[in-house]
Amino acid sequence: MAKKKEEDIIYVIGKPDTEPPHEEGLPPWMATFADMVTLLLCFFVLLLSFANQDIANFEKLKGSMRDAFGVQFEDRTGRKVAYSESPFSASSEKKAAKKDMAALELDIRAFINAGKVSKLMSVNTDQQGVLVRVPSRAIFKPGTATLDPRIYKVLDKISSIMKTKNFNLVVRGHTDDRATHNNVYDSNWELSSARAASCLRYVLQKSGVSPTRVKAVGYAGTKPLVPNTSDRNRAINRRVEYYYQPPSKIW
Repeated sequence: MAKKKEEDIIYVIGKPDTEPPHEEGLPPWMATFADMVTLLLCFFVLLLSFANQDIANFEKLKGSMRDAFGVQFEDRTGRKVAYSESPFSASSEKKAAKKDMAALELDIRAFINAGKVSKLMSVNTDQQGVLVRVPSRAIFKPGTATLDPRIYKVLDKISSIMKTKNFNLVVRGHTDDRATHNNVYDSNWELSSARAASCLRYVLQKSGVSPTRVKAVGYAGTKPLVPNTSDRNRAINRRVEYYYQPPSKIW
């Protein structure tokens, strides 16, 4: 009898009939994880609220990226051209303009060397066009805007360029720093402008080009080539310039 009771006690102790109860709710580590995720969410929401989302700047950036990769879009309006202009076509136009300017400079230099008129005209090229300089003493009498017939040969060459080549022309009149002393022109502004207009009128008459391709400007003595410190320097500053520019140049 005592033995049976001992076995019952051992059974109860070794193999209990009920397991210990489990704790209710989520594990403790998940509460810490949820707090961390919530804090990160609040942090990024604050960053987004502080950001200045400029739609205009975004459109500019999008356009810059599109142009950089040469993307072209069809013009659905159909009012102008089928496709928009790309940087590649603009670059080819610049190359063609430089080539035309180089050819024009060579043409004028050949005329100067063949006609031995280096003392009457000179030619240079810059980034914007081809510049031909003619001293005023070779074109006009002092204080006047009347063309000297002896310069017609040079002016005919300058005019023929407008007829045979696709360039715009700016005629620029310059004087020295001395005031004029005559009853026709009150100042060097009027004199320089009248000389530029006189030269331009000759070009229009000889070439017959559209007046929209030419213009005349008078600078008086505001743009000297050398300091007005001697009679020789003043003679250099008194000049007329013929500035040929590609048609793509904005006036």
